[in-house]
Amino acid sequence: MHDPRLDQLADVFIGHSTRLQPGEHVLIETFDTPEAMVIALVRATRAAGGHPHVALRSGRVLRALEESAAADGLDVWADYDRYRMTKMDAYIAIRGAENVSERAGVPEAQMQELMRRYGKPVHMEQRVNHTKWVVTRCPSPSMAQLAGVSTEDFEDFFFRVTTMDYARMTEAVAPLKARMEAADRVRIQGPGDTDLRFSIRDIPVIPCVGERNIPDGECFTAPVRDSVNGVMHYNTPTLFHGTTFENIRFVFEQGRIVEATADQGGDALAGVLDTDEGARYIGEFSLGFNPYILQPMKDILFDEKIAGSLHFTPGQAYEVADNGNRSEVHWDLVLIQRPEFGGGRVWFDDELIREDGLFVPESLRGLNPDVLGA
Repeated sequence: MHDPRLDQLADVFIGHSTRLQPGEHVLIETFDTPEAMVIALVRATRAAGGHPHVALRSGRVLRALEESAAADGLDVWADYDRYRMTKMDAYIAIRGAENVSERAGVPEAQMQELMRRYGKPVHMEQRVNHTKWVVTRCPSPSMAQLAGVSTEDFEDFFFRVTTMDYARMTEAVAPLKARMEAADRVRIQGPGDTDLRFSIRDIPVIPCVGERNIPDGECFTAPVRDSVNGVMHYNTPTLFHGTTFENIRFVFEQGRIVEATADQGGDALAGVLDTDEGARYIGEFSLGFNPYILQPMKDILFDEKIAGSLHFTPGQAYEVADNGNRSEVHWDLVLIQRPEFGGGRVWFDDELIREDGLFVPESLRGLNPDVLGA
């Protein structure tokens, strides 16, 4: 039986996220995704007068391709996929996961080669900067396991957060964008010994309201590259290249990570941060506020939108909010500041902006869960 929620989701992608116009070409790239979801997107694209192009991927096949790919093979693969991307006006990726740790055990040096030779030219340089793109997940039993719920309950959660009223979110985030644009100094305090200071002066601010990620709900910028000083102790577990990391703690001096530890994954931490010079500097600072995402599940597309969270990202800056940092790494790491996770505060220029995960100024309270999720 066809699930009508797939059609609702396809309409969000085509009508809101990419705003596909007649005659435009969209690449629909899916990973371990049921055919029904792909077909819903193809039909929605055609209904909008667009041209759908489809690439079906398998996580296990990709693992086999990636784990021993030589440099010349990666270069040809990247050239092929980048050329195709140059022909696209829009890009939609749906990432299922039969096994979220499929890449576990691939040597870090090989993962760096994959980022350098494929990920950076195809996605960071071409797709991100030259297409209208949106990325989402596909609900699966493995994702339900990460969330600690049944498959059916996770599907209900997934469709609730992916088809929410993003037009309402767009209106609610406007005052936060304006306040961040006016800010210079930021201070963050949180669980453990988190106490961090930096500047965001003159860096563009980008609200994310369903036009790049689904689900969505964040507003990001970047710190002035050399302005970060202090300690950040992340309290949300994360998966990176198939490896789980927990309780990551960074010490910053003049923007650079000079000390890095983790309770889990610590042996792999230095390898990620030593990918290149930019991996030890921050490329993104963002506040998350999706009212329906409250618990971490080791999937960054969801976790970085958690209500009352922020993420502070080692590596590549986005060109739309550019602080000049360049890296093959872009690693979103999350700190949740709601009381049950230890609380915390965010200040802009000595004004308390958020306390224990709730926005304090009257103009920003429309982003709090009891209002935005009502």
